[in-house]
Amino acid sequence: MTNVEGEEQAASRLALRWGAATDVGRVRQQNEDSVWASATLFAVADGMGGHAGGEVASALAIEELRRSAELGPLTPQVLAEAIWQANDRIVAEAAGRHELLGMGTTLTGIAVVATADGERWAVFNVGDSRVYRYADGSLTRLTVDHSAVQELIAAGRLTPDEARRHPRRNVVTRSLGSDPAPVPDIWLFPPVPGDRFLVCSDGLTGELADTDIATLLREFDDPQTAADELVRCANEAGGNDNVTTIVVDLRAAAA
Repeated sequence: MTNVEGEEQAASRLALRWGAATDVGRVRQQNEDSVWASATLFAVADGMGGHAGGEVASALAIEELRRSAELGPLTPQVLAEAIWQANDRIVAEAAGRHELLGMGTTLTGIAVVATADGERWAVFNVGDSRVYRYADGSLTRLTVDHSAVQELIAAGRLTPDEARRHPRRNVVTRSLGSDPAPVPDIWLFPPVPGDRFLVCSDGLTGELADTDIATLLREFDDPQTAADELVRCANEAGGNDNVTTIVVDLRAAAA
């Protein structure tokens, strides 16, 4: 299992701590998830495609986001453009290498962005990886899955628990690596001290119910420990897919 942890001042009023973990799971031969965690950007990409395609697609998506974040302050528009550029790179790479045809990836996460009203969190998503918010003892999913089973849930034909076991649960309706490029979901909201965020691939949510995830986020205060425990429990529950987690805490900065 790979771990990444950090602690840094993200804004004048807020202290930011995080931990991240990724693991191949108990069934797959290679890890097609990619992850990035820094002071202003936290992202997970879950690749798909034959041979090494999924691994390549997810790595390209993360690389493009990371590059944009390192060039200067992110804005909502810069974030959207970085996602589209990631899609274009994946499409171009697949066109130039026959063994990568059909590769794609999800991409989801949170980023600190500059707006006219000051710094805001941007939640972004393409595909069925997820972002959750844990606050005041309650877990809320902030992203909407772009998936076949989510459409069935919205139509009232499946419950969320049934969707976790449905044979089409891995069919996504939006992903990077498509032409035309998918439209990413992006939401903005103010940072609030005390909030905890979870960014994860479906290797976690396919094995653990939201109630189990909330219990682990409540039990482990340290974000790296929480990220590690989420991965461990997903593997214990079956580990049928690669699993990646990022746990991010916002706390009041010291005076």
